[in-house]
Amino acid sequence: MTDSSEHEAQVTQTLERLHAADDLDTVEAIRVEALGKQGWLNALMKTLGKMSPEERQTEGPRLQGMRARVADAIEDRKAVLEAAALEARLATEVIDLTLPAPAAPQGSVHPVSQVMDELAEIFADLGFAVATGPEIEDEWHNFTALNMAETHPARAEMDTFYFPDRDADGNRMLLRTHTSPVQIRTMVGEGAPVRIIAPGRTYRSDSDATHTPMFHQIEGLAIDRDIHLGHLKWTLETFLKAFFERDDIVLRLRPSYFPFTEPSVEVDVGYSNEGGRRVVGGHGDAEGHAWMELLGSGMVNPRVIAAAGLDPNEWQGFAFGCGIDRLAMLKYGMNDLRAFFDGDARWLSHYGFSPFDQPTLSGGVGARA
Repeated sequence: MTDSSEHEAQVTQTLERLHAADDLDTVEAIRVEALGKQGWLNALMKTLGKMSPEERQTEGPRLQGMRARVADAIEDRKAVLEAAALEARLATEVIDLTLPAPAAPQGSVHPVSQVMDELAEIFADLGFAVATGPEIEDEWHNFTALNMAETHPARAEMDTFYFPDRDADGNRMLLRTHTSPVQIRTMVGEGAPVRIIAPGRTYRSDSDATHTPMFHQIEGLAIDRDIHLGHLKWTLETFLKAFFERDDIVLRLRPSYFPFTEPSVEVDVGYSNEGGRRVVGGHGDAEGHAWMELLGSGMVNPRVIAAAGLDPNEWQGFAFGCGIDRLAMLKYGMNDLRAFFDGDARWLSHYGFSPFDQPTLSGGVGARA
């Protein structure tokens, strides 16, 4: 039979050590020593299997009681020490509830998206609606309806991304090279009069510091009776003054050629170099200034109006087009177009805009100068 007095002494010693334990590591060590796989209490419990039924009837309850006393003492001491540790932590940690919460990670609006919003705000005030169209176009809308001959360089494989597919009329499919097809679709679908801008992505086979295979463009179209070149110049001056937030914008119109406009004009704007960047404003012939080509425009070619199903003897109009990415670069001081599409979070953090900085004409369309 087991020595009960010796076992009781071990239990008493274990309970005294638990009472004196001043940290959880010590309590855990005592638990392993008594109740672990190799613990002395577990070893005693295993001896029950070697006893006779009569011995197990008396020794079993005694050993189970000893084990329960030790286990309960361990849990009690752990609870006391954990409560003391929590009290000590609460006494030393101080939280100022009047401080603002830590700032959560926040994204930013890409400069291209910001400029698109600014342009939409400006032209909405001038009575222009925003029109959209498919980025995968057919040759008729992208080239033929815009008076671009079969031999036009833009239709070459080296300049345009073609698909192997053709539409039901046999036209080749392609990634649109400009947003001009939106003008055709709007005139065909809505007729005249019409005033729209068509911002969006366009694609050309070109890539360097100032060109990318995908870029953003905005085109404008106004079709009505008795439209003339003076309306075009006023619209562009009003638009650019509002966009760059300067009243000293001076334009120079130079004769040019585009198949979809006649007459066609290149629009130059005066600028100066300040701090290593181009700043739009002032007369290009003034001291310290020069002219910079900014966009193309002209009166809509009568053939384009006729292709859209309108009578060119009744309806006239003007059109213009400009790169949105370039406008963003000029206004906000970027110098490499490729950075627009790198997805660099550092660049976006520097040049991006808060989603709460919505452009308004009353508050200034630019979220920052």
